[in-house]
Amino acid sequence: MDTLPFIDLKRQLEAIRGDLEPRLAKVLASAAFIQGPEVKELEEALSAFTGGTEAVSCANGTDALTLPLLAWGAGPGDAVFCPAFTFIATAEVASLRGASPVFVDVDPVTFNMDAADLGRKIEKVKAGGALRPFCVVTVDLFGLPADYAAIKKAADAFSLPILEDAAQGFGGAIGQVRAGNFGAAAATSFFPAKPLGCYGDGGAVFTRDPSLASALRSLRVHGAGADRYEHARVGMNSRLDTLQAAVLLAKLKAFPAELASRQRAAARYAELLGDAVETPVVPDGFYSAWAQYTVKIPGGRRDLVQARLKERGIPSMIYYPRPLHLQPAYLPLGGRPGDCPAAERLCAEALSLPMHPYLDDETQVRVAEALRDALKG
Repeated sequence: MDTLPFIDLKRQLEAIRGDLEPRLAKVLASAAFIQGPEVKELEEALSAFTGGTEAVSCANGTDALTLPLLAWGAGPGDAVFCPAFTFIATAEVASLRGASPVFVDVDPVTFNMDAADLGRKIEKVKAGGALRPFCVVTVDLFGLPADYAAIKKAADAFSLPILEDAAQGFGGAIGQVRAGNFGAAAATSFFPAKPLGCYGDGGAVFTRDPSLASALRSLRVHGAGADRYEHARVGMNSRLDTLQAAVLLAKLKAFPAELASRQRAAARYAELLGDAVETPVVPDGFYSAWAQYTVKIPGGRRDLVQARLKERGIPSMIYYPRPLHLQPAYLPLGGRPGDCPAAERLCAEALSLPMHPYLDDETQVRVAEALRDALKG
């Protein structure tokens, strides 16, 4: 039996080839492979898409998270609050700056940061006195923006800036406000599997603060000042190459239609599976980019169900098998089972199904039938 692709990048390529290939050919002909005109064109297009933020491209999504922390001066003694249920990059960037990640539990329904637990964790850090609360890094997990009204209320009580990790959420929205606008800065990734992905690594930072945007542009090129050999600050090497910018320009043109297709695919999954498993919930007024379609399979059956799906040629992924506070790299911080119970439970129950803009009804029916069969017994 043939195995379905988890994310069908080949079908996407065929859909955009007519626009993509001339763009790539133009870059090759110009030989402007670093900071060519397509990079600025992409930044302007990204700014327009998000509704007027300044967009600063960079080499990857991890750097996009690092650059604001670098600009803000995060370092030893600083506490950076982030969710326990996400990829390690969200916390890793704090550690690489010498700061200390503090792990916050998540809402068991939306999978995003629990604002009430955030408030508790900030209070605990302040009372402990060993660390200084510095900032909050949220995550728009699986494409759904976090509850920024509640999170901002908790962060504002302690005057903490928010860094929005929109690596999975780019294209999502709350009301008419798109992801990339919900913090003092926001970061996204253009890794190929993301809703808007390139054909390699890439990332961008978004902000409405002109002075921060200026600092980010300097920091991404070794802290450049008036010219490339004047260094106003200690920075890093994090430029988006021109070929990837050309890829993203073609993909961004197709992105609105792809987002609409993802909505249809998510609705179809809910229709096919709603009476069999716990399907994702999108709160009223929220719009998910549907980076992943993740169901919950309780009762210790998730891994067995995944194995049965594999036998039927249906790929699935476990995002994430272990919460961050229990990762070996972070055990020295003193995390223990029970610190983030919702995150720990999701790590045992969450299973992501094939999801991309080119899913057809026949494929979704095949996935749903296989999942229903796998759940039997």
